[in-house]
Amino acid sequence: MAIKILVFDYRESERNFFGSNKFEHFDITFYSESLNEDTVKNLSKDQLESAYAISVFIDSEVTENVINAFKNLRIISARSTGVDHINLKAAAAKNIAVINVEGYGSKSVAQFTIGLMLALVRRIIPASRYITEDKHGSCSNFLGHDLSKLTFGVIGTGAIGSTVCKIACAFNMNVIAYDLTEKKELTSKYDIKYVDFNTLLKVSDIISIHTPYTGNNFHMFSKKEFELMKDSAYIINTSRGEILDTFALYDFLVNKKLAGAALDVVMCEQASFRCSQLSKQLNNDIICFEEAKIVKELAKMDNVIITPHIAYETQDAIDYILEVSFKGILDCIKGGNEYRTY
Repeated sequence: MAIKILVFDYRESERNFFGSNKFEHFDITFYSESLNEDTVKNLSKDQLESAYAISVFIDSEVTENVINAFKNLRIISARSTGVDHINLKAAAAKNIAVINVEGYGSKSVAQFTIGLMLALVRRIIPASRYITEDKHGSCSNFLGHDLSKLTFGVIGTGAIGSTVCKIACAFNMNVIAYDLTEKKELTSKYDIKYVDFNTLLKVSDIISIHTPYTGNNFHMFSKKEFELMKDSAYIINTSRGEILDTFALYDFLVNKKLAGAALDVVMCEQASFRCSQLSKQLNNDIICFEEAKIVKELAKMDNVIITPHIAYETQDAIDYILEVSFKGILDCIKGGNEYRTY
């Protein structure tokens, strides 16, 4: 008998993987919609009773009510590293395994981060707008910096942060890092120096955030931290929006106490990046309403780049995520724990 799997947040970029691989032992149903307390109500009684596994991306909200709606669910597969969009306690209460995918962004997110750094420091986007908007003025407005003259501070040297460090070394940048655990390869082979957090804030010309969000590091970057940074410094966040206080960032940029910022993530992405869900979000959460307004104002600035959480999104990374996700599901079915995060 085929194992019933419901795949939510299904996108066009995932179609090739499913078309190129055989899933003889699975009965897969695809939904482009995210799974949440509203969309779960649209599932048939048969789907809710027969689903053995569900697969979701970070846009889904797998709450306790969502989990309880499924009668025989055994596996929740997160097509992401983070699982904070899943109620882990509710899953554990029903003995449901939660699996995730590690390491898929080490190349794609790192390369995207370097792209953001280049775009910021060389003012590529406002220069492009200058041409397309047919503006008149001096090209000296696009004066940039030689990367080899700058100090690059990396917060978090896991798989992504380490790759960012290595690429930055190819530009002959002075790379420093902060992490609770130092990587010997970075210090011995790449001559990267680990420093304490405050030192990194004070001396870096560019800071890039690659630490995971734990809840304890909410607004790790806020007014206090921005005050320690150089007025000429740039900040890049491709990690999680909750780590950076967007309101404080806006104030420092407006008052020219920071040179620029690039954000691929913000705290309330449903409100800021997904217009179709905006009205509901505004009714439910005034904080997200205010966050979305600030993000909109930031996006108007020539020294700010905002992208809709796409740093990981290469076809190679997506194929890897799907491959590992199904390996994890099979491993769980056989009683293994290799891919379980909870």
